[in-house]
Amino acid sequence: MGVTTYDMEIETAVPAAKLYQSFILDGDTLVPKVAPQAMKSIEILEGDGGAGTIKLITFGEGSQFKSVKHKIDAVDKDNMTYSYSIIEGDVLVDPLESISYHIKVVPTEGGCILKNRSIYTCKGDVKIAEDDIKNGKEKALGLFKAIEAHLLAN
Repeated sequence: MGVTTYDMEIETAVPAAKLYQSFILDGDTLVPKVAPQAMKSIEILEGDGGAGTIKLITFGEGSQFKSVKHKIDAVDKDNMTYSYSIIEGDVLVDPLESISYHIKVVPTEGGCILKNRSIYTCKGDVKIAEDDIKNGKEKALGLFKAIEAHLLAN
């Protein structure tokens, strides 16, 4: 099994509690409102928003994918962490077997740092290409910047 892990850290002037609440906990309504070209809708299929919850994300017209289902693995409001795994959808194309994300919001004096670890597990010994990782990081950063601008303005 080939595993590719990458870490990304984004510094922002948004206060940690506001970012965690808005982007992580209330993201189901915020993200489609702020970036409909990226995500058209996010709907809970099963669960109450805590660990075990399954969500259906329908991507916007700006995406190459249609939809994914993800399962929340863990939510820790006190430590501002959130983990989830992609369990189904057209994102999981061969050779991808699974993708999981671990997010942590770390307070700083001027705002916070959003830390994200992405883990791609492939069938066999295949590894994700560096260009694919770079493209994924750029898309994630673009989405974050749209959310950040919205939160700083409101």
